Amino acid sequence: MKFELLATDGAARAGRLTTAHGIVETPIFMPIGTHAAVKALGPDDLRAAGAQIVLANTYHLFLRPGHDLVRELGGLHRFMGWDRPILTDSGGFQVFSLSKLRKITEAGVEFRSPVDGSTHFLSPEIAVEVQQALGADIIHALDECMAYPVTRLDAERSLELTLRWAARSKAAHTGPAAASQALFGIVQGGADAELRTRAARATMALGFDGYAIGGMAVGEPKPAMYDLTELVTSLVPADQPRYLMGVGKPEDLVESVARGVDMFDCVLPTRNARNGQAFTTDGPVTLKQARYARDGAPLDAECECYACRGFSRAYLRHLFMAGELLSHRLLTLHNLTFFLRLAREMRAAIVAGAFGPFQARFFARYAVSSVDVSRD
Repeated sequence: MKFELLATDGAARAGRLTTAHGIVETPIFMPIGTHAAVKALGPDDLRAAGAQIVLANTYHLFLRPGHDLVRELGGLHRFMGWDRPILTDSGGFQVFSLSKLRKITEAGVEFRSPVDGSTHFLSPEIAVEVQQALGADIIHALDECMAYPVTRLDAERSLELTLRWAARSKAAHTGPAAASQALFGIVQGGADAELRTRAARATMALGFDGYAIGGMAVGEPKPAMYDLTELVTSLVPADQPRYLMGVGKPEDLVESVARGVDMFDCVLPTRNARNGQAFTTDGPVTLKQARYARDGAPLDAECECYACRGFSRAYLRHLFMAGELLSHRLLTLHNLTFFLRLAREMRAAIVAGAFGPFQARFFARYAVSSVDVSRD
């Protein structure tokens, strides 16, 4: 992997990632394909939405269908019919989110499969082995993600474990796969600025190809997330990519790009689509609301996606209320198109030296919603 920093505007950055499967222009949003598929969409839909890179999940693919099978069938790109770059996460967040099913030790994580209850073990070395077998372009060291709030003692213990796992992950990333795969380290540390600083410096000392900021958007106040993100981006190398994991809403992307982040992923555009919410230039639209029943306007007059070109809000609401699966596809396609267009617009503003005015225009128009239907 090669990363080029092409333009800056304040802390905001425009860059270019070159991988074995193509180029990624940053800032970029990565659609999530947990099980080697972005829910409701095929590869052609993703290309139409403007996707340059997708994320697949190490934990879930380890369980089903298994990394050995994916390797046998030619790797993840061939398996899912996607010829552009793929990033895999470490599995650490799934270990965190399924905490009732796991036991963490120095060696790794023993957990019960949410699929069939079988017992499995994931260590830093196995996590790297799985990701090498999958053949992703960017892979991650295994980490432990902590909830918010957490005691200083627990946060410090977790951070030290993550750093030891990071060293083991880096040592395990050898052989032919290491020549074509970039390995990112994950900066943890909870909501403690001193621990985040220690984490960034210690992770950098190990020497990774890029740096992810983990453990955000787990319940901490939004200002704290922004401040900690800015702290970490000020510490990690300027000539390497920065990835804010699991974030976020459109306003979070704009605020985080202003703080120097290059890459994002989040379930919101796909999950919220399946719950009837669309993201638009003027803010979120929740189609289950009765006021859209006779609304003949498109979701977003400024959007060129298939859903906006061909269908009204009233029709999309009808599909959703009737339980028609077409609503999932059309709303998902629209939401991802919106997120990816936002990334392109931010990049263009940075290149033009006009990110500040872009940010002001965005917030003057975009109605930030306190309602999050992603967990409905």
